[in-house]
Amino acid sequence: MSTVDEPVEPDELSEEAARKAELAVPAELVAGSATEYLRSSIARIKAGEAGVLPVVAGLIVVSILFQSLNSHFLTAQNLVNLLIQAAVFALLGMGEVFVLLLGEIDLSIGYVAGMGGVIMADAAGPAHGWPWYVAIGLALLGCAGIGLVQGLIITQIGLPSFVVTLAGLLFWEGVLLKILGNGGTIPINDTVINDIASNNLSNTWSWVVMLVIVGAFAVLAWRRDDKRRKAGLVAPPPTITLLKIALALACGVGLVLLCTVNRGLLEPISGVPWVVLLVLAVLAVWSFLLGRTQIGRYIYAIGGSAEAARRAGIHVQGIRTLAFTLTGLTAGIAGIVYASRLRSISTTVDGGTLVLYAVAAAVIGGTSLMGGRGKALHGVLGGIVIAAIYNGMGLMGYGAAAQFMVTALVLLAAVTIDATSHRGRSAGT
Repeated sequence: MSTVDEPVEPDELSEEAARKAELAVPAELVAGSATEYLRSSIARIKAGEAGVLPVVAGLIVVSILFQSLNSHFLTAQNLVNLLIQAAVFALLGMGEVFVLLLGEIDLSIGYVAGMGGVIMADAAGPAHGWPWYVAIGLALLGCAGIGLVQGLIITQIGLPSFVVTLAGLLFWEGVLLKILGNGGTIPINDTVINDIASNNLSNTWSWVVMLVIVGAFAVLAWRRDDKRRKAGLVAPPPTITLLKIALALACGVGLVLLCTVNRGLLEPISGVPWVVLLVLAVLAVWSFLLGRTQIGRYIYAIGGSAEAARRAGIHVQGIRTLAFTLTGLTAGIAGIVYASRLRSISTTVDGGTLVLYAVAAAVIGGTSLMGGRGKALHGVLGGIVIAAIYNGMGLMGYGAAAQFMVTALVLLAAVTIDATSHRGRSAGT
């Protein structure tokens, strides 16, 4: 098991005790200026804490490679299409992060996503004709319930997550076949549901929404870092906080400029896709939960050492069950996007392959298979890398065989980096 990135703050600990715990960080990690912060960051990278740098570097290399082989790769039309393709992978990756942080795994996530699509399509279809919000709500509740049941089996009976979720993969695949029948399909005719993966904001609203999101991020980031600095806790200097805000603004402007280019052939199409905003919303919520709430700290603590977390007063079994529930809920969101993009749901759902993408996205993005280290952002970045590989190889005319092999090599490289950095951290302690 890996060590926890941040100190755990159980209920029994006072704010003063938590503050002292954070002040116990090595002196080189406490930065008073941008230069000191840069030096401490380099020291952490050398110690194996590379963060998202490997996956970002890999994404840049992949982009340069495919652009050199096909000049269409970095066009606005293809890049926006790539982001839409990455949505399901990113959502599944974020869902898998919750259980990977505990050192567990969920092999059923692909077919749980399929169940979400089936529940939504059936509720909104001719058989029931319920409103889109009821159909989506039922799908999310159903998938969260599946995650809850599997989590309870794992925590209360004590069975390995690998076995329980493998059984879940087979069981929910069977349920899908039972509901849909051999070769069956449920079409989705609801406009709102179909627009999730196919409609866009107007250009004006794209800019407005981007500025609101970046503005909210700027306020929250500045208040958080300023509060920690005033409390004497470890925090980046003001210059670094401003640089983070400027980087967020640059990324937001770049995304909107990319998406507001006319991508239509027969009629104008532009604006930020709804599904991109959905992924960003899920990323924001899950990042806040993992990074800024007690539940998130407990998940990291259990992933670092379940026994130490138990002795600190954390309800280990309850948190583990909650993690599987959140994985199921996120799978439901992915299933809704999947069905929306196809405007239907059928027996062609390949949940076995989707679960491989989910684990691959999380691990390629930087989440450790050994538990205790990872972020929701890792699932998103890993999903984009997988989509980039498939998109680029598709442009070059390669089939599924080559795409699977290249993705496998990228996954192997990511796991090698994780194992190497884990040994580096262990040697340094």
